[in-house]
Amino acid sequence: MQSPEIHVEELKKDPEFLANIKRLEEECKAEQSIAKGYQLLDAQLIIEAPEDEINEIFTFIVNNAFDRLAQKLTDSQNFDVNDAEDLATARAIYEHGIQRYSENDKKGAKEIFLVLNYTIDNADLKDAMMIHAAAVMAGHSFEDFIENLVDVEGVNENDPLAFFIQTFSQPIDILLTMFAKQVKQGKEELKVLEDSKDK
Repeated sequence: MQSPEIHVEELKKDPEFLANIKRLEEECKAEQSIAKGYQLLDAQLIIEAPEDEINEIFTFIVNNAFDRLAQKLTDSQNFDVNDAEDLATARAIYEHGIQRYSENDKKGAKEIFLVLNYTIDNADLKDAMMIHAAAVMAGHSFEDFIENLVDVEGVNENDPLAFFIQTFSQPIDILLTMFAKQVKQGKEELKVLEDSKDK
């Protein structure tokens, strides 16, 4: 078996692979596509592109995702997880929420998880986002959340939604009951969004 390093070096010189990256870059910018942004990010990570190039793609993904989220809220639309672009957008917002949580920005993390609960058109993911938000509100640190509430083994890597944590140490309904107080608070905070929609 060849060592992966040689593989990377070969890819860096592979004209077809490099042409694909170039094409992805152009399409991603022209279409403002977050899904293609992620494909580009994956390709750049494989060939160990310079950090500033990777950061640039990441910034493009996050900025576009939040612009799109704002538009969805304005138009009272949800993210359809069967739509590649919507799914990539929700993923980017979710990853930003997880980053906020891991940096102990609990207010920011909670707001992101609640907004995802509100905008994702998928019952299981909605519940999973509510558990994220409830854990934050209940004062769990990110490490505590991952160690004690998440079932890391239960992740199905072939699931297109595997980017979102949705396997927990206990059944979701039990966790929602356990966090009843926080869930109620979260729903009250979301009512503000509901009410502004009805105006």
